[in-house]
Amino acid sequence: MNEWVKDFGRTDKGETAALYTIHAGKYTASVTDYGAALVSFTVKGDDGAPIDVVLGYDSASDYEKSDACFGATVGRNANRIGGAEFVLNGRIYHLAKNDGENNLHSGPDVYYKRMWKTQGTAPDGASISLTLDTPDGDQGYPGAFSVTVTYRLDSEGNLSIHYEGISDQDTLCNMTNHSYFNLNGEGNGDVLDHNLKLFSDKITEIDAGTIPTGRLLDVEGTPFDFRNGKSIGADIHADDEQLRFGNGYDHNFVFAMDKGETRKMAEVFSSVTGLQLDVYSDLPGMQFYTANYVTRHTAKSGHIYDRRCGFALETQYFPNSINIESFTSPILPAGQRYESTTTYKLSFRE
Repeated sequence: MNEWVKDFGRTDKGETAALYTIHAGKYTASVTDYGAALVSFTVKGDDGAPIDVVLGYDSASDYEKSDACFGATVGRNANRIGGAEFVLNGRIYHLAKNDGENNLHSGPDVYYKRMWKTQGTAPDGASISLTLDTPDGDQGYPGAFSVTVTYRLDSEGNLSIHYEGISDQDTLCNMTNHSYFNLNGEGNGDVLDHNLKLFSDKITEIDAGTIPTGRLLDVEGTPFDFRNGKSIGADIHADDEQLRFGNGYDHNFVFAMDKGETRKMAEVFSSVTGLQLDVYSDLPGMQFYTANYVTRHTAKSGHIYDRRCGFALETQYFPNSINIESFTSPILPAGQRYESTTTYKLSFRE
């Protein structure tokens, strides 16, 4: 293995994983073929010291044991499906109930606990593609489905994640990445001091089971109004029913009612490091999650992760959109290609 490829240990199944590092200028990002997970996203500061802003672990076996979704590539369908079932072409499909009565991230047989195929990094060292082929009936979904995720990095700090997939039957497809970020540097406390700006004026209302009701709620005058920017912790403990249902922020913000052109969704800033993360996507929604259920444990480099140790910004079709007619449908017709790109731009604020 060369300096950009390292052994990443073995799983309990005896699978051997590798860690691939892509690089451009002062930026690097590491991806493992176990789960196609983003393990690190690093920039060098003025003093030359690297700052890693992505939460994660030091080996594939640690990812295998964890249920926190750090860096995870999530599919076939990200987020929740109410009642763990849906109807497609007149047939009812029953999924595993792994989140109360609901299905979450298509689990428990999730994409981020499988080995993906890769040819390694591209010749320029700035990108890597990983592919997963799944049979008809996998996770309960119809159709043999093949998906490729490509991570690409440039010298301006743009880390793009491009998804491309195809099925031989009508199916659901709603891919996302579940990385947790801490712009103070991973392992450096919680993220409540981060300033967050979300360019959205609505969320999808959730019920007590965190399933969207179909209603859109205006953020104005609520703890969910981040349009002008405020700290993540400013209102996280407010007396608000939606916050109680999510145990904090675990909500889909609305950016469009249809998949379309790429738009800027979010800016996050840390005054500790001066780092800013911008998020761009062509998808209609984004789940903002504040690690409400992460419990205290040892992670990457011996760092301790605990509740609110990171934030996730998961671009997506709206949760439970297959069961709510007014939401953009995540149905992927047979033979048609699914494509979507999300970009996380990391930079020092000038």
